[in-house]
Amino acid sequence: MAGLLGGGGGGLRGHGELPLNADINVTSLVDVAFVLLIIFMITAPIMQGGVDVRLPRAEARPLEPKSGLVVTLDREGHIFMDQTPLSYADFRATFPAFVRTKRPTGVYLRADGRVPYADVVQVLAAIRAAGVNDVGLVAEPEVVKP
Repeated sequence: MAGLLGGGGGGLRGHGELPLNADINVTSLVDVAFVLLIIFMITAPIMQGGVDVRLPRAEARPLEPKSGLVVTLDREGHIFMDQTPLSYADFRATFPAFVRTKRPTGVYLRADGRVPYADVVQVLAAIRAAGVNDVGLVAEPEVVKP
C-alpha cells in the first residue's frame, strides 16, 4: 500500500513525474550578463567627456633646418641629435652641455607623426630646460589637391 500512496517511490512526488532538480539555470544568467556587457560597451564611449578637436591645417613656407641643430624623434621613440642615437636619459644629460659648447642658432625638432604626443612634449621640455627658447617644429609641406 505504501507504493500506492507515494510513500516509497524512490524520491518521486507522484506517479510518472520527474524528480526535482535543485540546480540553478545558468543559461538565462549568462544571457543577461552578455546583454549588460553589450549595453556598457556601446554607452561607455558616449559617456566619456572631452572636446572634439580637429587640428587646423595651413599652408606654410617650408623651413629648411640648415643653420641649427636637428633633434629627431623616430616612430619607436629613439632620439637622434643630428645623426647620433641617444636614449631619453642620455639626451637629457648631454643636451645642456652640447648647447653650452656649440651655441646653435636654433634647434629644430623633427618628430614622426605616429609618436605619442607625450614623448614629443618630453623632448621639447628637455630642450627648453637647456635654455633654448628658439625651437622650430619641422613638418612636411602640405600637398594641396586641386
